[in-house]
Amino acid sequence: MKPPRRRGRVFFIPLNSMSDVAFLLLVFIMLVALINYRKEVKIEYPEAKRAARTSAEKNLEIWIDRDGGAWLDGVPAAKRDIEDKIADLYRAAPDTRVHIIADRNTPYEKIAAVLDILQILQYRVVSFVVKDEKP
Repeated sequence: MKPPRRRGRVFFIPLNSMSDVAFLLLVFIMLVALINYRKEVKIEYPEAKRAARTSAEKNLEIWIDRDGGAWLDGVPAAKRDIEDKIADLYRAAPDTRVHIIADRNTPYEKIAAVLDILQILQYRVVSFVVKDEKP
């Protein structure tokens, strides 16, 4: 006696775990989107009684730590590097704002050295970043 013939295989894809996979994918995408790529230097902000907010999209940040070391967007830089970067930035986009972020205990002559560079290059769109004074 012959065994019965099968007419073709019927494939079945289990859909029970598809929602789990979609949920894990969603969690992964959300976690990757939350990663902050901005490099910051640990400083203690000075306080101000009144501060104005600026757009953070087109800024060049110059960080000055308490020892007088300068950092351009989180990367250590010498005065010549700062001057070259600002000159290139001014040629590319003159409306870009330069933010000077200095530690509260930074000597003023270290900040003045960066301001001298900006003054020589006649860069006029400069902000000092401070923390709001607590009421």
